[in-house]
Amino acid sequence: MSFAVSSPYDSLAIRLAQVLTPGRVITDPLRRLAWGSDASSFQIVPQLVVVVEDEAEVCAVLDLCRRFLVPVTFRAAGTSLSGQALGTGVLVQLGDGWGGIEIMGDGRLVRLKPGVVGAGANRRLAPFGRKIGPDPASIDAARIGGIAANNASGMCCGVAENSYQTLHAMRIILADGSVVDTADQASRQAFQASHAAFLERLTGLARRTRADEVLAGRIRRKFRIKNTVGYSLNALIDFDDPFDILAHLMIGSEGTLGFIAEITYRTVPDHPFRASGLALFSDMTAACRAVMALAQQPVAAVELLDRASLASVADKPGLPPILKTLSGDATALLIEVRGATAEGRDDNLAKVAAVLAAHGPLEPPAMTSERAEIDRQWAVRRGMFPTVGALRRTGTTIVTEDVAVPMEHLAQAALDLRAAMERHGYSDAIIFGHALAGNLHFLFPQDFGDPAEVDRYGRFMEDIADVIADRYQGSLKAEHGTGRAMAPFVEQEWGRQAYDLMGEIKRLFDPFGLLNPGVILNDDAQAHVRNLKPSPAAFPAIDKCIECGMCEGQCPSHGLTLSPRQRIVGWREIARRQAAGQAIGDWGRLFDDFGVDTCATCGLCSQVCPVGIDTGVLTKTLRGRRRGRIGRWLAAKTAERFAVTTRLAKGALAAARLTRRLFGPQRVERASRGLRRLVGTTVPLLTPTLPNPATGALPVGHGLAPRMVYVPSCANRTLGPSEQGRDQRPLPEVVASLCAKAGVGMVVPAGIADLCCGLVFESKGMADVADRKGRQMAEAILAASDGGRLAVVMDASPCSLRLRGLLEDRVAVLDLPAFLLDVLLPRLAVTSQDRPVFVHQPCSLRRLGAADKLVTLAQALSPAVMVADDIACCGFAGDKGLFRPDLNAHALRRLAGRVPADAIGCSSSRTCEIGLERHVGISVQSIAYLLDQCSEALQPVDSAGARYCQ
Repeated sequence: MSFAVSSPYDSLAIRLAQVLTPGRVITDPLRRLAWGSDASSFQIVPQLVVVVEDEAEVCAVLDLCRRFLVPVTFRAAGTSLSGQALGTGVLVQLGDGWGGIEIMGDGRLVRLKPGVVGAGANRRLAPFGRKIGPDPASIDAARIGGIAANNASGMCCGVAENSYQTLHAMRIILADGSVVDTADQASRQAFQASHAAFLERLTGLARRTRADEVLAGRIRRKFRIKNTVGYSLNALIDFDDPFDILAHLMIGSEGTLGFIAEITYRTVPDHPFRASGLALFSDMTAACRAVMALAQQPVAAVELLDRASLASVADKPGLPPILKTLSGDATALLIEVRGATAEGRDDNLAKVAAVLAAHGPLEPPAMTSERAEIDRQWAVRRGMFPTVGALRRTGTTIVTEDVAVPMEHLAQAALDLRAAMERHGYSDAIIFGHALAGNLHFLFPQDFGDPAEVDRYGRFMEDIADVIADRYQGSLKAEHGTGRAMAPFVEQEWGRQAYDLMGEIKRLFDPFGLLNPGVILNDDAQAHVRNLKPSPAAFPAIDKCIECGMCEGQCPSHGLTLSPRQRIVGWREIARRQAAGQAIGDWGRLFDDFGVDTCATCGLCSQVCPVGIDTGVLTKTLRGRRRGRIGRWLAAKTAERFAVTTRLAKGALAAARLTRRLFGPQRVERASRGLRRLVGTTVPLLTPTLPNPATGALPVGHGLAPRMVYVPSCANRTLGPSEQGRDQRPLPEVVASLCAKAGVGMVVPAGIADLCCGLVFESKGMADVADRKGRQMAEAILAASDGGRLAVVMDASPCSLRLRGLLEDRVAVLDLPAFLLDVLLPRLAVTSQDRPVFVHQPCSLRRLGAADKLVTLAQALSPAVMVADDIACCGFAGDKGLFRPDLNAHALRRLAGRVPADAIGCSSSRTCEIGLERHVGISVQSIAYLLDQCSEALQPVDSAGARYCQ
């Protein structure tokens, strides 16, 4: 695999940097490799990666690529499963500028930029009771540009509510750089004037196709089922207006015809009342008979799962124990029923239940209307691809294919697929799919490092093409897009005449063949077995990753350096080189910067990863390796004399405060920037929001009988408020004030000044030191809690998360927001204040599952609460925000200008608050400060709310 940037790309990179700024033209081998992987089985390293922010930049890139005659590939989220988001030339990645959402007509229409995440669009539409039609399993990560360009569908939308059917208008940038907005009459007229010949040829293709009854009939039949193989030829027979034809041809075109700059969808109802459950049948045929009957009933979705797929998820929470004991032929249907009202849902449910009962399930299906259970069931289904991928043998890749047949052939097609799998030795494959659409998915592990295994895979895919395309006249790609995986089989499925028509469309739109070449149309009969992605053993914590990209939206460094998926891609390459005895060269330095130093190790990637991979485990291990003997010795000595360490830290903060007051905070910051340029990132950036040292004595209980153990974190014992803090008291003093007003006594563990949960050491890769400090704190807490009788309250969410792991089930550990809401609030008289409250939910609080408690508490204190729910992690990451402020700035970039200047900022992590104050521009402190400001003692004090403290 070559990583060198070759001519003419070196010259092109210089020209692109003049248009886009150098930081958005990526030439280093590590990041080009990282962008050269998507969720598919392919890996293609682009020569250049460019990040574009608006239409003018897209046009400029296209213009330069035409001049240099180099190919261009557009990429949104990279969740593509058929290799269509990869290219050898210039990879154009969407930046932050593509996130616009405009809701129109009471939610009946929604105009979306291509960078909007599908689930984000639905969240904005939810208050209107609407949603977009497409609902791919990757909707929490996939972006609108990719959803439309692939005509992605999903579990509920079928063929009636996909992008093609719900398209209202589109704004398009064609290969020649021209822009046309089909919703704008002036734009249409201008395009008509400049591209009359183009429109006439397009209209001619449509007339010719409609006149050919045989071809037109074939097209209609092909699109009665899900079909994303080839171009949307139905546009030529469904529409007369050339602009409608143009827009609908763009749907499913996978970036080979142009760039979708904006799309307007007609939305569909999102009925709020739901019920779902599993119906189990003795075999595939019995299940498919039930599907045929259910298709006539008011069901929202029916997912088919064969015995092998059920076995792969049998241990998942929320699924019935019977899954572990089913026979080898058993098949399940995961069914969802919806209604605009609870009564409507129940009526629909009764009709579905009657149909199921008539088809002899193994046992009556247990349907639930509990939202948490429904979400859990569908999360298991949506996560089946990566979940099964995690079960594969290390060193193999998981391959996913996706076919559709007319529904009357569903059972036999599934059996024929299973027979083909057995013939070619893929007995461990699983089959599942969207049964109402005749859509079957199948997954299997594949070793792409063995030529014999690649040959077996190639023969298997040829067999599948014969079964689906020839025997059943089905679709070889129902919803995943043609990509590279199915490009060699397009002609087999469609026939020569339709294939030639697709070639005419491609040449009309892209006469130089520069847009995503090799995707959809490819003359190489072996394209599906070239550029296959290796999956070498690299590190146990990441070896099960299939690079699906579901993690990326949660990562604060995504778009700055590397995402979790990209870290894994990069480390796999380094591990491969090490195993082969190859020189690492610059790869180690690049990975230290992009992979290790800018990883927040927040763990949020594990929360959205269907198999729970925490890339931070790799990062912390690598940090520990590079510390060396001296670094480990210093860490151990720091931990042994922790009280001295915190006193020295306070002294440093006091010195910094004096320096700021003498010379001014801006001048001090500029000086520290200059020093960092000379010395490097080992010097902290001294920002105006740097905390002052915490002052005062720790609380001792106010004479009340102890009802809880209060553990002031080392951060809150050391870091006081900043100069702009609205309340200058240290947090432990505020907590003591609240407890006194509520009549709740506290005890602090003995020797608290020398205690630390070890998180600061763990994040730096010093696991042994972290464990020693953690055990020390755990022992002190258990002693203070009378062996676990008293609950423990920690005042920093990151430390609460670690304490829960250290103390396991030996004592209840409450994070401060939960303690304030559940225990103290009922014992206080609260007066809500009028100022708006901005709430930041730290990533640790999210991982604790208590983010809603912080918001609920804020809502009790102000009628106007703003939650930055699109900010997953602030990127300050302990002290990293001082040494890598670019990570903190990047993570919070979307907050600029959104928070009112008079807002009160609230959080539950002192270190996060440092970066938030800097980038939001207001005081941000623990929510305990606001509760103390808004509350008085409730007389007489009773026992309400003390359930955790006894």
